[in-house]
Amino acid sequence: MKIYSLQDFIRYLDSNGELIRIKAEVDARLEVTEISIRALQEGMPALLFENVRGAKFPLAMNVLASDKRIELALGKHPDRLGEELITFMEEVMPPGPKVFFKHPGITKRIFSALPRKTCRPTSQEVVINPDLNDIPVITSWPEDGGPFITLPQVFTYDPHDGKRNVGMYRMQVFDGRTTGMHWQIQKGGGFHYYQAKKLGREFEIAVALGTDPALLLATVAALPEGIDEVMFSGFLRSRRTRMVKGKSVGIKVPADAEFILEGTVHLTELRMEGPFGDHFGHYSHASKFPVFHISKITHRKNPIYPATVVGRPPMEDKYLGNATQQVLGPLIRLIHPEIRNLWAYYEAGFHNLLVVSVEERYQKEAMKTALSIMGEGQLSLTKCIVTVSEDVNPRDFEAVLKAIRENFDPTYDFIMIPKVPLDTLDFTSYKMNLGSKMIMDATRSGNTDREKASKSLPDPSPPECSRAGEIDRVINVIDNRISDWNLLGETLLVVTVQNNGRDVVNKLIKSDELVGPKIIAAVSPDVDIHNQEQTIWGIFTRFDAERDIMFTEEKLVGISPLFKGKMGIDATWKNGYPAPLVMSEEIIKKVDERWDSYWR
Repeated sequence: MKIYSLQDFIRYLDSNGELIRIKAEVDARLEVTEISIRALQEGMPALLFENVRGAKFPLAMNVLASDKRIELALGKHPDRLGEELITFMEEVMPPGPKVFFKHPGITKRIFSALPRKTCRPTSQEVVINPDLNDIPVITSWPEDGGPFITLPQVFTYDPHDGKRNVGMYRMQVFDGRTTGMHWQIQKGGGFHYYQAKKLGREFEIAVALGTDPALLLATVAALPEGIDEVMFSGFLRSRRTRMVKGKSVGIKVPADAEFILEGTVHLTELRMEGPFGDHFGHYSHASKFPVFHISKITHRKNPIYPATVVGRPPMEDKYLGNATQQVLGPLIRLIHPEIRNLWAYYEAGFHNLLVVSVEERYQKEAMKTALSIMGEGQLSLTKCIVTVSEDVNPRDFEAVLKAIRENFDPTYDFIMIPKVPLDTLDFTSYKMNLGSKMIMDATRSGNTDREKASKSLPDPSPPECSRAGEIDRVINVIDNRISDWNLLGETLLVVTVQNNGRDVVNKLIKSDELVGPKIIAAVSPDVDIHNQEQTIWGIFTRFDAERDIMFTEEKLVGISPLFKGKMGIDATWKNGYPAPLVMSEEIIKKVDERWDSYWR
């Protein structure tokens, strides 16, 4: 089936048993969030709520919340598409006609990248005056600042050269015709807004709500700056994207969207936005952001409004983010031929943990690669990079821990970079947009000094320390504030403490008896340390490298820091951090009571 719109895809899901239509009346405030989260966790199909209280239009959720639905959207597994793309790109240099005939599928996709104009746009079948109250905009979490548009595809154009960007920035609904515009740092729409402010020009934008999966995936993909998402969507879809001039703005908008919001962002107006539950699993702090004034809304006949929920993983963004990095990840080999693979962990909110496998052609090339990545586009927001050798699968967390156990020595393999730009949503430094980063080199570096030093160290995982009873004995002697512990891959010891995490970790890493684990992390009791997914979330969303990393020995040699021994991480929740996301008991009880009625 050819998929050119969200409704095409919903019909396709329905025909494949991947859609449930819910006829019972539901509330867009919190109730649909709880339903969609449970449905995702239970592996249920996508949801179409046909009767949302107070709204004129149906609501679609979990549309791409499974690997199967992602594959249905792309027509093949995203890993396969990524490998086909990099193979083609490598063979096309230098270009020649034979390569296009050799790869007809990719060739067709590439020739489909150029958008095309249309005179019959379905997204403009109905033109109305702005009133967002008719649309089932959801409120996701109890302490959210209000309802937010969670899947907006924001179309902006560079006022200098007219280049287009399509980005996804949450939009808090202030009233029927006004929203926030949460432009985080290192985002294309924010760069265009910056240029418009410099020129003092009126800044027209448009927001598409509900497009086909190809354009949605292109919107969330971390494309290099200047690469057109609309063209990339044509590649993903293998069909050119239809575009049309807006009704009240002079810019082009997608012709097959469900809704188009047209208007302007005033150049000097800021308004408090948030808090909002985000993909780090916490509330992001309220702050001032630009304001979007809607002048016109157009939509297709009988449109469907799409929404998603972000929060403590796993959520739908797991599947969106994984798919885009599976397609685009191999392309990094074009500028970094030493890279074999890389993987950003959704469990850590993607930006907080990136593992890169590197074939080192000279000593410490992996460290050079990591430093380079920290200066490239969206990857520049990465907080922690771990490099491993080319035969280690970056997606396999246990294999990564094994590489750290066998190869990582902080004396030679750790770099901390303080006071640099960080993801706007990262709260661990207590300063928006600023924080610290770190690099851990766990490759087989061939560093002779490191090899000599490692031979003098005790066996990192002696058999006696792997026994639960022995670890229990040692931990209880060291500190009785530890209520639980878990050892991952003989490398990472995670302990649960109520408070004073730094003090507890400091004692553990300086203990001569606790010789097995190479890294010791303390987390708060709300983290399930016996679940790997939740452990990664609990550690990597709650520490600042500059403040919360420590080692057995730390000193300065000249102005260079020298670290030795075990590495400690205080990843406990701290005063000043925003609260983690928890649904209200009232909503949980309501959904419990109504659960069976949703599926009738």
